[in-house]
Amino acid sequence: MKYRKLGKTGLVVSEIGFGAWGIGGTHGDSIAYGATDDKESLLALQLAYDLGITFYDTADFYGFGHSETLIGKALKSVRQKIVIATKVGLLSKAGDRDFSPKHILQSIEKSLKRLKTDVIDLYQLHSPSMEELVKNQDLFVILGRLKKEGKVRAIGLSARSPQEALQMAQAFAFQVLQVNFNLVDQRAQVEGLFDFCLKKDIGMIVRTPLCFGFLSGEYSPGGSYESGDHRGLWPLEQRKKWHEAVHLFLKAVGNGNDQTKTQLALRFCLSPRAVSTVIPGMLNRQQVQENVRASDFGRLKASENKKIEEIYRQNCFFVERCVQE
Repeated sequence: MKYRKLGKTGLVVSEIGFGAWGIGGTHGDSIAYGATDDKESLLALQLAYDLGITFYDTADFYGFGHSETLIGKALKSVRQKIVIATKVGLLSKAGDRDFSPKHILQSIEKSLKRLKTDVIDLYQLHSPSMEELVKNQDLFVILGRLKKEGKVRAIGLSARSPQEALQMAQAFAFQVLQVNFNLVDQRAQVEGLFDFCLKKDIGMIVRTPLCFGFLSGEYSPGGSYESGDHRGLWPLEQRKKWHEAVHLFLKAVGNGNDQTKTQLALRFCLSPRAVSTVIPGMLNRQQVQENVRASDFGRLKASENKKIEEIYRQNCFFVERCVQE
């Protein structure tokens, strides 16, 4: 496992982090990747640490606190050796949000308790709009106070899109940004967000590197998905596009290292210099092992990235955007 600086936060993180949305399961009628096995989730978390993963990204919304609880239970004994990031503000799968100072103060105490810690290394606002940030500017005073009190080490933003991330980072002093980035969604790179983060030394967390698992090639686009698995909500045409896309990229780059589709997708996300860590979701020990192996392979070659970027420019991988174009 290799490690990188998280911007100018003073934190150092594993370049492959543990995305903990999925292990929250369907607790409290939440939605993720369907029902999960807590025993397997705990074993996956422990194996991740044993294999060098030191960055764990969760949210109070994931399983309505269940994801945080599992992390606290599995990793309490190594708390001083890991970096924990959580989020606040998102309330429901319908998208309801609350970024009021009152809600933040109440939520952080609950997160600290579930995580079995007295400090959150990275506290992120979860999918706010610019209007909400402007309306609730007192929240930045509260976040600053939490840092002074030692309950939070760094403040970040988990944005809905790269465009919003750039807009908000230009207006507010976030130390870390989290956005979608993968083979079929390269907007963060194309639209200048990565360049901005490099210039300002802002930490960059890449989520959905496997596009909800479809870039792994492990899931049939026509398969059925249980209640509580958001993948079943995507149109079949969209799922097919993503499933087929990874074959385009693998064919162009080749498979000289015997890498899996998952590892190709992760190595692409690790390649930009702006990226601090990539956080694929991990539901079991097998996924942990495969994801960690991507770090062993290292970044893609410049020539390989060039081929991938060319394929991206020549194709449209999102049905809705294809229609608009």
